Amino acid sequence: MEQLVNEIKVKLIDALNLDGMTPEDIDDNAPLFGDEGLGLDSIDVLELIVLLERNYGIRLANPQEGKKVFQSVAVMADYVNANRTK
Repeated sequence: MEQLVNEIKVKLIDALNLDGMTPEDIDDNAPLFGDEGLGLDSIDVLELIVLLERNYGIRLANPQEGKKVFQSVAVMADYVNANRTK
């Protein structure tokens, strides 16, 4: 699971152009949105949805599901681990 968490962090940095950040800079349990953690916004959600679909074959059909999945990197990793098709 640790490997998957690190992989997701690397993909987040690439997909969201978080220049100057390393996987070690991202706390596994920090919120992805809001003033804490990465401080992502609604446009970033689209990038995260594309990231899940392209890399793991996961489609999020329900916006409420996205709110749960994108709480933190650790939550994303758990979801990917349970639902990936690639």
